[in-house]
Amino acid sequence: MTTAQQLITIGIVVLGTMATRFLPFIIWPEGRRPPALVTRLGHLLPAAVMGLLVVYSLRHTNLAGGDHGLYEALALLVTALVHLRWRNMMISIACGTLTYMALVQGWLIFLIRLVGLG
Repeated sequence: MTTAQQLITIGIVVLGTMATRFLPFIIWPEGRRPPALVTRLGHLLPAAVMGLLVVYSLRHTNLAGGDHGLYEALALLVTALVHLRWRNMMISIACGTLTYMALVQGWLIFLIRLVGLG
């Protein structure tokens, strides 16, 4: 790709992103209610997206492998418990990700040995 083609591509992507962000506010200005279908989708899609992300992230989990999916199960449990407690998707995802990374990288074993419990 030439530099001009790259700049045109970036410009089109920026315009497309801006259109998808601003279009709902143009179509349904303040005081005008969106159709019932749009409102219903607004309530259903966040849970559907989270379900899709869970399935996508667990698709290659090897239950016959060395850890038998234990790290994934623990990270999923932490994510669910944190979300049930605080109802904040960003905190839930961050805690689950940090838990999984700590388990995979061996940080938990390192901390247990450092404290002297293992």
